[in-house]
Amino acid sequence: MTEATERFFESLPARAPGVLRSPVSGTMQIDLSHNNQTTHWLVHLSPGAIDVSRDRGPADAIWYTSEDLFDRLVTGRAQAISSVLRNESSFSGDVVLFLLFRRFFPDPPGTRDPREVARAEAGRLR
Repeated sequence: MTEATERFFESLPARAPGVLRSPVSGTMQIDLSHNNQTTHWLVHLSPGAIDVSRDRGPADAIWYTSEDLFDRLVTGRAQAISSVLRNESSFSGDVVLFLLFRRFFPDPPGTRDPREVARAEAGRLR
């Protein structure tokens, strides 16, 4: 398990109020594989809160991915939906939970808000 992944999961409860604003709730199990071993994370999402444990358990959705890919996701070097579409990871169950959870991942390095870019261009043209 990489340090970036550990820090990511540790940060989730503090970040949840700003990220989880919809009325959706459920449990997602994240299975990270590395060298024929699997690490499990059980994440219960609810409006404004998230609980994280290293357990397996009943889940509304399961996401299977490699530790390497997950490390790239938590550092903004990969995108969750793209990884599923390219079959680099797989997902089963309630897709809404996956769409909620991906909001916790950072934007790619160097990404800028298009509104800020437009404002800068408008200021430069004056």
